[in-house]
Amino acid sequence: MKPEKCVGSYHPKWFGLALQALVVLSRDSVRICPSAELAVYLQSEATLLRRILAILAKGGILDTREGRDGGYRLRRDPHTLKLSEVYTVLQVGNLLCSGIRDTAGTHTFGKEMDGIFGDLTAEIDRSVLDTLEKYTVGQIAERAFGCADLAVAATPDAGKLEY
Repeated sequence: MKPEKCVGSYHPKWFGLALQALVVLSRDSVRICPSAELAVYLQSEATLLRRILAILAKGGILDTREGRDGGYRLRRDPHTLKLSEVYTVLQVGNLLCSGIRDTAGTHTFGKEMDGIFGDLTAEIDRSVLDTLEKYTVGQIAERAFGCADLAVAATPDAGKLEY
């Protein structure tokens, strides 16, 4: 078994934070939104959110604007942005699959289990992607914005995000 290490990169919960940010950015009234404002609205940490949003920008999902009036915006119509694209850009599946495979030892049994885990995790990843392929950020936004909580801003300072 490989030793456990603390990795400062991708984490599965990033997918949930990314989807929430994309849903907020999908609103017509949100043109450019700073990460600090998104973080307050999502009740998250701005630095963490910036790391996630940077990956989405690098993956072609978001545009960025620097400076005092800077922030993030969706690069395209949210109804064309499939959840599978977000999942793939964030490499969420790789984490789960490698985490399972990392538990196998280097002895004969471990090598056999690694092969079995490889088959299982490939099937899991395909299944997840097939499910996420059915949904878009726009569809999730339509469901989310039916929620009463979104009618109230997270804080008085988050006026731009009031819906």
